[in-house]
Amino acid sequence: MFCSHRAFARPRGKRRLSLVNENTGETFDGVYRDEAGLIPSAASDLAVFLRDHHANRIGPVDLDMLDFLADVMAAVGQRKAVVLSAYRTPETNAMLAATTFGVAENSQHIFGRAIDVTLDRRLTDAVRAARRMKRGGVGWYPDSHFVHLDSGPIRNWNLRLHGIDKALAGRTLRHGRTVAERAAVHRAVARREFLARSGLIGRGLP
Repeated sequence: MFCSHRAFARPRGKRRLSLVNENTGETFDGVYRDEAGLIPSAASDLAVFLRDHHANRIGPVDLDMLDFLADVMAAVGQRKAVVLSAYRTPETNAMLAATTFGVAENSQHIFGRAIDVTLDRRLTDAVRAARRMKRGGVGWYPDSHFVHLDSGPIRNWNLRLHGIDKALAGRTLRHGRTVAERAAVHRAVARREFLARSGLIGRGLP
């Protein structure tokens, strides 16, 4: 379930991440690794936090991907990131690939090795820092204001695709929104999706 596969020098000591899930409003804020590697309790929490929200299924959590994200955030002095997409089931990825240009059919998301995030500040600096690290894939989506990071083969790409965030996170992000504003929007969207699945919309509930 939890994996690490790269050979570069690993960080020592405890490391933490502070993340908000754009789709569910859930948060992860804590230490995810120590000298021995991924902390089991944190790994379990992250597997749920980074799950495929379309299918409500958890997948593998890749330590190298988490370290990559933590290093990029540290490089630009950003404590918190907003997650748009992480693990995807093959079915969800196939659905997105069929309907959204820029989604790879054999995406690293399927293996739990990729994450799409946005930051309140210095996102373009984060893209540059990530590419200098040569740790994996770095995709820059400037129109939708997010970066893709993965621990797969080293490669870089830019795609000016306004609205791809709508397919990934279920709602278009207005450029310049704060983390709190984006999280509030997506909590409302997630609530409506839950009510729709439960058959409660139309019974006087918002």
